[in-house]
Amino acid sequence: MKVKIERLKDNLLISIIIILAVTVLIGCTKDNKEADLNNHTGEETVISEEDKDDDKIAADNTDNTDAGKSKNADSQDDMKEDNKKDNMENSKEDNIESNKEKTEINIAALKGPTGMGMVKLMEDAEAGITTNDYKFTVAGEADVISTGLIKGEFDIAAVPCNLASVLYNKTLGKIKLIGINTLGVLYIVETGNTVNSVEDLKGRTIYSTGLGTTPQYTLNYLLSLYGIDPQKDLTIEYKTEATEVAAILENADDAVAMLPQPYVTTVMMNNDKVRIALDIEREWTAQNNNSGVVTGVVVVNSEFLENNPEAVEKFLAEYELSTDFVNNEVDIAADLVEKHGLFKAAVAKKAIPYCNITLIRDSEMKEMVQGYLSVLYEQNPNAVGGSMPGDDFYYVHE
Repeated sequence: MKVKIERLKDNLLISIIIILAVTVLIGCTKDNKEADLNNHTGEETVISEEDKDDDKIAADNTDNTDAGKSKNADSQDDMKEDNKKDNMENSKEDNIESNKEKTEINIAALKGPTGMGMVKLMEDAEAGITTNDYKFTVAGEADVISTGLIKGEFDIAAVPCNLASVLYNKTLGKIKLIGINTLGVLYIVETGNTVNSVEDLKGRTIYSTGLGTTPQYTLNYLLSLYGIDPQKDLTIEYKTEATEVAAILENADDAVAMLPQPYVTTVMMNNDKVRIALDIEREWTAQNNNSGVVTGVVVVNSEFLENNPEAVEKFLAEYELSTDFVNNEVDIAADLVEKHGLFKAAVAKKAIPYCNITLIRDSEMKEMVQGYLSVLYEQNPNAVGGSMPGDDFYYVHE
Protein backbone atom coordinates (compact mmCIF):
# COMPACT_ATOMS: atom_id res chain seq x y z
CA MET A 1 0.00 0.00 0.00
CA LYS A 2 2.78 2.37 1.02
CA VAL A 3 4.59 1.42 -2.05
CA LYS A 4 1.66 2.44 -4.32
CA ILE A 5 1.26 5.78 -2.57
CA GLU A 6 4.94 6.50 -2.99
CA ARG A 7 4.74 5.73 -6.72
CA LEU A 8 1.74 8.05 -7.11
CA LYS A 9 3.62 10.82 -5.41
CA ASP A 10 6.57 10.24 -7.68
CA ASN A 11 4.36 10.26 -10.77
CA LEU A 12 2.56 13.41 -9.62
CA LEU A 13 5.88 15.17 -9.03
CA ILE A 14 7.13 14.17 -12.42
CA SER A 15 3.92 15.47 -14.03
CA ILE A 16 4.20 18.78 -12.18
CA ILE A 17 7.84 19.11 -13.33
CA ILE A 18 6.87 18.38 -16.93
CA ILE A 19 4.02 20.94 -16.81
CA LEU A 20 6.30 23.55 -15.36
CA ALA A 21 8.93 22.84 -18.04
CA VAL A 22 6.38 23.12 -20.80
CA THR A 23 5.00 26.30 -19.29
CA VAL A 24 8.48 27.86 -19.12
CA LEU A 25 9.24 26.79 -22.67
CA ILE A 26 6.00 28.31 -24.01
CA GLY A 27 6.67 31.54 -22.13
CA CYS A 28 10.15 31.92 -23.61
CA THR A 29 8.86 31.33 -27.08
CA LYS A 30 6.16 34.01 -26.64
CA ASP A 31 8.70 36.51 -25.35
CA ASN A 32 10.91 35.88 -28.35
CA LYS A 33 7.99 36.40 -30.73
CA GLU A 34 7.02 39.67 -29.01
CA ALA A 35 10.62 40.79 -29.13
CA ASP A 36 10.80 40.01 -32.85
CA LEU A 37 7.51 41.79 -33.36
CA ASN A 38 8.76 44.82 -31.48
CA ASN A 39 12.00 44.76 -33.44
CA HIS A 40 10.10 44.67 -36.76
CA THR A 41 7.81 47.46 -35.64
CA GLY A 42 10.83 49.60 -34.66
CA GLU A 43 12.51 49.01 -37.98
CA GLU A 44 9.34 49.94 -39.83
CA THR A 45 9.06 53.07 -37.73
CA VAL A 46 12.68 53.99 -38.49
CA ILE A 47 12.23 53.24 -42.18
CA SER A 48 9.05 55.27 -42.22
CA GLU A 49 10.81 58.22 -40.63
CA GLU A 50 13.71 57.84 -43.06
CA ASP A 51 11.23 57.71 -45.96
CA LYS A 52 9.62 60.87 -44.71
CA ASP A 53 13.01 62.55 -44.59
CA ASP A 54 13.82 61.27 -48.08
CA ASP A 55 10.46 62.49 -49.38
CA LYS A 56 11.10 65.85 -47.83
CA ILE A 57 14.54 66.01 -49.40
CA ALA A 58 13.09 64.91 -52.74
CA ALA A 59 10.38 67.50 -52.47
CA ASP A 60 12.93 70.12 -51.55
CA ASN A 61 15.06 69.03 -54.48
CA THR A 62 12.02 69.17 -56.77
CA ASP A 63 11.21 72.63 -55.53
CA ASN A 64 14.81 73.66 -56.00
CA THR A 65 14.83 72.15 -59.50
CA ASP A 66 11.61 73.91 -60.45
CA ALA A 67 12.94 77.11 -59.00
CA GLY A 68 16.18 76.56 -60.93
CA LYS A 69 14.25 75.96 -64.11
CA SER A 70 12.21 79.07 -63.48
CA LYS A 71 15.34 81.08 -62.83
CA ASN A 72 16.98 79.65 -65.96
CA ALA A 73 13.87 80.46 -67.99
CA ASP A 74 13.83 83.97 -66.61
CA SER A 75 17.54 84.24 -67.30
CA GLN A 76 17.07 83.03 -70.88
CA ASP A 77 14.21 85.47 -71.40
CA ASP A 78 16.40 88.26 -70.06
CA MET A 79 19.21 87.17 -72.36
CA LYS A 80 16.84 87.09 -75.36
CA GLU A 81 15.57 90.55 -74.50
CA ASP A 82 19.12 91.83 -74.10
CA ASN A 83 20.13 90.23 -77.41
CA LYS A 84 17.08 91.78 -79.10
CA LYS A 85 18.03 95.19 -77.75
CA ASP A 86 21.64 94.66 -78.81
CA ASN A 87 20.53 93.63 -82.31
CA MET A 88 18.31 96.70 -82.57
CA GLU A 89 21.14 98.91 -81.44
CA ASN A 90 23.53 97.21 -83.87
CA SER A 91 20.99 97.60 -86.66
CA LYS A 92 20.67 101.29 -85.92
CA GLU A 93 24.45 101.64 -85.84
CA ASP A 94 24.74 99.71 -89.12
CA ASN A 95 22.15 101.97 -90.75
CA ILE A 96 23.95 105.04 -89.47
CA GLU A 97 27.25 103.63 -90.68
CA SER A 98 25.68 102.70 -94.03
CA ASN A 99 24.31 106.20 -94.46
CA LYS A 100 27.70 107.61 -93.54
CA GLU A 101 29.31 105.50 -96.26
CA LYS A 102 26.86 106.69 -98.93
CA THR A 103 27.86 109.79 -100.85
CA GLU A 104 25.13 112.36 -101.37
CA ILE A 105 24.87 113.32 -105.05
CA ASN A 106 22.55 116.05 -106.32
CA ILE A 107 21.40 115.18 -109.83
CA ALA A 108 19.41 117.24 -112.33
CA ALA A 109 17.57 115.94 -115.40
CA LEU A 110 15.54 117.56 -118.16
CA LYS A 111 12.02 116.45 -118.92
CA GLY A 112 11.89 114.27 -122.02
CA PRO A 113 14.25 111.62 -123.44
CA THR A 114 17.37 113.16 -121.85
CA GLY A 115 16.08 112.25 -118.40
CA MET A 116 14.04 109.11 -119.18
CA GLY A 117 16.95 106.73 -118.77
CA MET A 118 17.24 107.76 -115.11
CA VAL A 119 13.76 106.80 -113.96
CA LYS A 120 14.67 103.37 -112.58
CA LEU A 121 17.56 104.95 -110.69
CA MET A 122 15.15 107.59 -109.37
CA GLU A 123 12.83 104.84 -108.17
CA ASP A 124 15.64 102.89 -106.49
CA ALA A 125 16.93 106.04 -104.83
CA GLU A 126 13.46 106.72 -103.47
CA ALA A 127 13.41 103.18 -102.03
CA GLY A 128 16.85 103.70 -100.45
CA ILE A 129 18.53 100.79 -102.26
CA THR A 130 21.19 102.65 -104.24
CA THR A 131 24.90 102.68 -103.45
CA ASN A 132 24.88 106.48 -103.23
CA ASP A 133 22.36 108.87 -101.73
CA TYR A 134 20.83 110.45 -104.84
CA LYS A 135 18.75 113.63 -104.73
CA PHE A 136 16.99 114.24 -108.05
CA THR A 137 15.65 117.45 -109.58
CA VAL A 138 13.58 117.28 -112.77
CA ALA A 139 13.59 120.57 -114.68
CA GLY A 140 11.51 121.75 -117.63
CA GLU A 141 14.11 124.27 -118.85
CA ALA A 142 17.82 123.80 -119.49
CA ASP A 143 18.59 127.21 -117.95
CA VAL A 144 17.60 125.92 -114.51
CA ILE A 145 20.15 123.13 -114.77
CA SER A 146 22.85 125.38 -116.24
CA THR A 147 22.54 127.83 -113.36
CA GLY A 148 22.55 125.03 -110.79
CA LEU A 149 25.69 123.46 -112.26
CA ILE A 150 27.54 126.77 -112.34
CA LYS A 151 26.58 127.54 -108.74
CA GLY A 152 27.52 124.06 -107.57
CA GLU A 153 23.95 123.16 -106.58
CA PHE A 154 24.05 120.11 -108.85
CA ASP A 155 26.89 117.60 -108.91
CA ILE A 156 25.70 115.63 -111.96
CA ALA A 157 23.22 116.52 -114.70
CA ALA A 158 21.69 115.16 -117.89
CA VAL A 159 21.75 117.94 -120.51
CA PRO A 160 21.81 118.48 -124.30
CA CYS A 161 25.20 117.70 -125.81
CA ASN A 162 25.98 121.19 -127.08
CA LEU A 163 24.98 122.72 -123.72
CA ALA A 164 27.63 120.59 -122.03
CA SER A 165 30.26 122.13 -124.30
CA VAL A 166 28.89 125.63 -123.68
CA LEU A 167 29.09 125.11 -119.90
CA TYR A 168 32.61 123.72 -120.16
CA ASN A 169 33.74 126.88 -121.95
CA LYS A 170 31.75 129.18 -119.69
CA THR A 171 33.14 127.70 -116.47
CA LEU A 172 36.68 127.35 -117.81
CA GLY A 173 36.73 123.58 -117.55
CA LYS A 174 34.78 123.08 -114.33
CA ILE A 175 32.36 120.75 -116.12
CA LYS A 176 33.34 117.30 -117.42
CA LEU A 177 31.56 114.89 -119.74
CA ILE A 178 31.08 111.38 -118.31
CA GLY A 179 28.63 109.75 -120.72
CA ILE A 180 26.25 109.90 -123.68
CA ASN A 181 22.73 109.09 -122.56
CA THR A 182 20.60 109.83 -125.66
CA LEU A 183 21.36 109.48 -129.35
CA GLY A 184 19.13 110.84 -132.13
CA VAL A 185 15.51 111.63 -131.31
CA LEU A 186 14.66 113.63 -134.46
CA TYR A 187 12.36 112.16 -137.09
CA ILE A 188 10.96 113.27 -140.45
CA VAL A 189 7.21 112.65 -140.43
CA GLU A 190 4.57 113.21 -143.07
CA THR A 191 0.85 112.91 -143.63
CA GLY A 192 1.33 111.33 -147.05
CA ASN A 193 3.51 108.52 -148.36
CA THR A 194 5.95 110.25 -150.63
CA VAL A 195 9.13 110.55 -148.52
CA ASN A 196 11.14 107.34 -148.33
CA SER A 197 14.69 108.71 -148.57
CA VAL A 198 16.56 111.92 -147.77
CA GLU A 199 16.69 112.69 -151.49
CA ASP A 200 12.90 112.75 -151.56
CA LEU A 201 13.00 115.95 -149.48
CA LYS A 202 14.22 117.97 -152.45
CA GLY A 203 11.71 120.59 -153.47
CA ARG A 204 9.56 120.02 -150.38
CA THR A 205 8.65 122.28 -147.46
CA ILE A 206 9.68 120.99 -144.04
CA TYR A 207 8.12 122.35 -140.87
CA SER A 208 10.25 122.18 -137.75
CA THR A 209 11.19 123.75 -134.44
CA GLY A 210 14.66 124.71 -133.21
CA LEU A 211 15.79 127.65 -135.32
CA GLY A 212 19.34 128.57 -134.33
CA THR A 213 19.72 125.44 -132.21
CA THR A 214 20.85 121.87 -132.68
CA PRO A 215 17.75 120.66 -134.65
CA GLN A 216 18.54 123.22 -137.37
CA TYR A 217 22.23 122.34 -137.46
CA THR A 218 21.46 118.63 -137.46
CA LEU A 219 19.01 118.92 -140.37
CA ASN A 220 21.35 121.14 -142.39
CA TYR A 221 24.23 118.71 -141.94
CA LEU A 222 22.09 115.71 -142.85
CA LEU A 223 20.89 117.39 -146.04
CA SER A 224 24.43 118.31 -147.02
CA LEU A 225 25.54 114.68 -146.54
CA TYR A 226 23.11 113.73 -149.30
CA GLY A 227 24.02 116.63 -151.59
CA ILE A 228 21.03 118.83 -150.76
CA ASP A 229 21.54 122.55 -150.15
CA PRO A 230 19.25 123.62 -147.28
CA GLN A 231 19.14 127.16 -148.66
CA LYS A 232 18.34 126.34 -152.29
CA ASP A 233 16.94 122.85 -152.75
CA LEU A 234 14.00 122.99 -150.33
CA THR A 235 12.14 125.24 -147.89
CA ILE A 236 12.43 124.90 -144.11
CA GLU A 237 9.89 126.79 -142.01
CA TYR A 238 10.73 126.99 -138.31
CA LYS A 239 7.97 127.32 -135.74
CA THR A 240 8.28 128.31 -132.09
CA GLU A 241 6.32 125.41 -130.63
CA ALA A 242 5.82 121.77 -131.57
CA THR A 243 2.08 122.33 -131.22
CA GLU A 244 2.21 124.69 -134.22
CA VAL A 245 3.81 121.97 -136.30
CA ALA A 246 1.22 119.47 -135.09
CA ALA A 247 -1.60 121.79 -136.17
CA ILE A 248 -0.14 122.02 -139.69
CA LEU A 249 0.05 118.22 -139.91
CA GLU A 250 -3.53 117.99 -138.74
CA ASN A 251 -4.84 120.21 -141.51
CA ALA A 252 -2.72 119.02 -144.44
CA ASP A 253 -2.71 115.80 -146.43
CA ASP A 254 0.82 116.10 -147.81
CA ALA A 255 2.76 118.00 -145.10
CA VAL A 256 6.31 117.07 -144.07
CA ALA A 257 7.83 117.95 -140.71
CA MET A 258 10.80 117.26 -138.46
CA LEU A 259 10.02 116.72 -134.78
CA PRO A 260 11.76 115.16 -131.76
CA GLN A 261 10.47 112.33 -129.63
CA PRO A 262 8.26 112.13 -127.65
CA TYR A 263 6.39 114.83 -129.59
CA VAL A 264 6.39 112.60 -132.65
CA THR A 265 4.45 110.01 -130.67
CA THR A 266 2.06 112.62 -129.30
CA VAL A 267 1.26 113.86 -132.80
CA MET A 268 0.79 110.34 -134.14
CA MET A 269 -1.53 109.42 -131.26
CA ASN A 270 -3.74 112.39 -132.10
CA ASN A 271 -3.52 112.13 -135.87
CA ASP A 272 -3.59 108.73 -137.54
CA LYS A 273 -2.62 110.28 -140.88
CA VAL A 274 0.93 110.95 -139.62
CA ARG A 275 3.66 108.38 -140.15
CA ILE A 276 7.41 108.28 -139.52
CA ALA A 277 9.16 108.67 -142.88
CA LEU A 278 12.85 108.95 -141.87
CA ASP A 279 14.96 108.36 -138.77
CA ILE A 280 17.55 111.16 -138.69
CA GLU A 281 19.92 109.09 -136.55
CA ARG A 282 19.86 106.19 -139.00
CA GLU A 283 20.33 108.40 -142.07
CA TRP A 284 23.19 110.26 -140.35
CA THR A 285 25.14 107.15 -139.30
CA ALA A 286 24.70 105.65 -142.76
CA GLN A 287 27.04 108.40 -143.98
CA ASN A 288 29.25 108.59 -140.85
CA ASN A 289 30.42 105.26 -139.51
CA ASN A 290 32.33 106.81 -136.62
CA SER A 291 29.78 109.44 -135.66
CA GLY A 292 26.11 109.95 -135.00
CA VAL A 293 23.61 112.39 -133.57
CA VAL A 294 24.30 112.96 -129.88
CA THR A 295 21.23 114.51 -128.29
CA GLY A 296 21.84 114.13 -124.58
CA VAL A 297 24.85 113.64 -122.32
CA VAL A 298 25.73 113.35 -118.64
CA VAL A 299 28.09 115.86 -117.07
CA VAL A 300 29.69 116.17 -113.65
CA ASN A 301 31.15 119.00 -111.62
CA SER A 302 34.93 118.64 -112.01
CA GLU A 303 35.67 119.26 -108.33
CA PHE A 304 33.06 116.75 -107.24
CA LEU A 305 34.55 114.15 -109.61
CA GLU A 306 38.04 114.80 -108.28
CA ASN A 307 36.89 114.37 -104.66
CA ASN A 308 34.51 111.46 -105.26
CA PRO A 309 35.75 109.31 -108.17
CA GLU A 310 34.44 106.05 -106.68
CA ALA A 311 30.98 107.51 -106.04
CA VAL A 312 30.82 108.72 -109.65
CA GLU A 313 31.80 105.27 -110.92
CA LYS A 314 29.09 103.69 -108.78
CA PHE A 315 26.58 106.18 -110.17
CA LEU A 316 27.53 105.33 -113.75
CA ALA A 317 27.23 101.60 -113.05
CA GLU A 318 23.74 102.05 -111.59
CA TYR A 319 22.78 104.47 -114.35
CA GLU A 320 23.69 101.90 -117.00
CA LEU A 321 21.45 99.36 -115.29
CA SER A 322 18.69 101.96 -115.25
CA THR A 323 18.94 102.60 -119.00
CA ASP A 324 18.88 98.85 -119.67
CA PHE A 325 15.75 98.54 -117.54
CA VAL A 326 14.01 101.39 -119.39
CA ASN A 327 14.74 99.83 -122.79
CA ASN A 328 13.76 96.29 -121.75
CA GLU A 329 10.83 96.94 -119.39
CA VAL A 330 9.03 99.61 -121.39
CA ASP A 331 5.61 99.32 -119.72
CA ILE A 332 6.97 99.63 -116.19
CA ALA A 333 9.43 102.32 -117.25
CA ALA A 334 6.63 104.35 -118.85
CA ASP A 335 4.76 104.41 -115.55
CA LEU A 336 7.94 105.57 -113.79
CA VAL A 337 8.43 108.29 -116.41
CA GLU A 338 5.07 109.75 -115.48
CA LYS A 339 5.52 109.16 -111.74
CA HIS A 340 8.74 111.16 -111.71
CA GLY A 341 7.33 113.99 -113.80
CA LEU A 342 9.12 113.55 -117.12
CA PHE A 343 6.21 112.79 -119.46
CA LYS A 344 2.84 111.06 -119.64
CA ALA A 345 3.00 107.27 -119.38
CA ALA A 346 0.77 106.63 -122.40
CA VAL A 347 3.08 108.64 -124.64
CA ALA A 348 6.29 107.35 -123.03
CA LYS A 349 5.22 103.75 -123.59
CA LYS A 350 5.14 104.26 -127.36
CA ALA A 351 8.03 106.75 -127.51
CA ILE A 352 10.72 104.94 -125.51
CA PRO A 353 11.65 102.49 -128.33
CA TYR A 354 12.34 105.53 -130.57
CA CYS A 355 14.29 107.62 -128.05
CA ASN A 356 17.66 105.84 -128.44
CA ILE A 357 18.28 105.83 -124.69
CA THR A 358 21.74 104.51 -123.87
CA LEU A 359 24.90 105.02 -121.83
CA ILE A 360 28.12 105.29 -123.82
CA ARG A 361 31.33 106.02 -121.97
CA ASP A 362 35.05 106.56 -122.27
CA SER A 363 36.81 106.49 -125.66
CA GLU A 364 33.71 105.75 -127.71
CA MET A 365 31.92 108.62 -125.99
CA LYS A 366 34.79 110.99 -126.70
CA GLU A 367 34.98 110.06 -130.39
CA MET A 368 31.24 110.41 -130.96
CA VAL A 369 30.90 113.73 -129.11
CA GLN A 370 33.92 115.25 -130.82
CA GLY A 371 32.46 114.33 -134.20
CA TYR A 372 29.03 115.73 -133.40
CA LEU A 373 30.34 118.96 -131.83
CA SER A 374 32.56 119.50 -134.86
CA VAL A 375 29.45 119.47 -137.07
CA LEU A 376 27.80 122.09 -134.87
CA TYR A 377 30.96 124.18 -134.58
CA GLU A 378 31.40 124.37 -138.34
CA GLN A 379 27.93 125.83 -138.72
CA ASN A 380 27.96 128.07 -135.66
CA PRO A 381 30.83 128.17 -133.12
CA ASN A 382 28.50 129.70 -130.57
CA ALA A 383 26.46 126.51 -130.63
CA VAL A 384 29.29 124.83 -128.66
CA GLY A 385 30.36 127.83 -126.59
CA GLY A 386 32.70 129.55 -129.04
CA SER A 387 35.37 126.87 -129.25
CA MET A 388 35.76 123.13 -129.27
CA PRO A 389 36.35 121.68 -125.79
CA GLY A 390 39.79 120.38 -124.88
CA ASP A 391 40.71 116.82 -123.96
CA ASP A 392 40.17 117.60 -120.27
CA PHE A 393 36.45 117.93 -121.06
CA TYR A 394 36.21 114.15 -121.51
CA TYR A 395 36.32 111.82 -118.51
CA VAL A 396 37.82 108.62 -119.90
CA HIS A 397 38.17 105.92 -117.25
CA GLU A 398 40.28 103.13 -118.71
